[in-house]
Amino acid sequence: MITRLRLAAVLMMGAAIAGCKSDGELVVDQGVGITAIRTACPAVGVPDYTGDITTFRVPGDVSASNIDVTASITNVRSTCDEGSPRIYSNATFDVLARRTDTRGARQVTLPFYSVVLRGGSTVVTKRVGQVTLDFADGQERAHARAQAGAYVDRAEATLPADIRDQITRRRRAGDEDAAIDPLTDPGVKAAIARATFELLVGFQLTEAQLAYNATR
Repeated sequence: MITRLRLAAVLMMGAAIAGCKSDGELVVDQGVGITAIRTACPAVGVPDYTGDITTFRVPGDVSASNIDVTASITNVRSTCDEGSPRIYSNATFDVLARRTDTRGARQVTLPFYSVVLRGGSTVVTKRVGQVTLDFADGQERAHARAQAGAYVDRAEATLPADIRDQITRRRRAGDEDAAIDPLTDPGVKAAIARATFELLVGFQLTEAQLAYNATR
């Protein structure tokens, strides 16, 4: 399994190919079967260690007294249009920032990324954007809103029929496999991973910024 820090580091790097996704919730139905509730819309979130960014006045000095600007991503929301074979998902989020020196008006631009992740560890596509915050003279805090989108291939996000049948087939007491969770089957687990995609957003950090977030 890929570690959270390693995954965050991978997301800081370049990307690959084209994307899709699906999110699923599995609900046990009175112990005799499993109902799979799935949507082709990707789950949206912020990976560990990339939802915050800290900049410093003097490079290399990460002491608290040297902090220039801190910012956080929050209020991540998504909309999704499932009406076509290529489904478009859009994520919006707020960036809340604070500066230590409030003298003068100032504009700060911070980079962020959006990535389509497959199976929890494979980067499919990645884009980098920017969000700009405006501090008025004497103002300590600023707020901005940003967005990122991705297309999802419905076919790639759909479980094969045989896998769906294996998961949802009703099992009765006395059946040979009644006590076996179909989700433990390696083939089922692999198929679910292939059909599971996420749209993730976070700050585009340097290696030093990522390490700072992971150790503070």
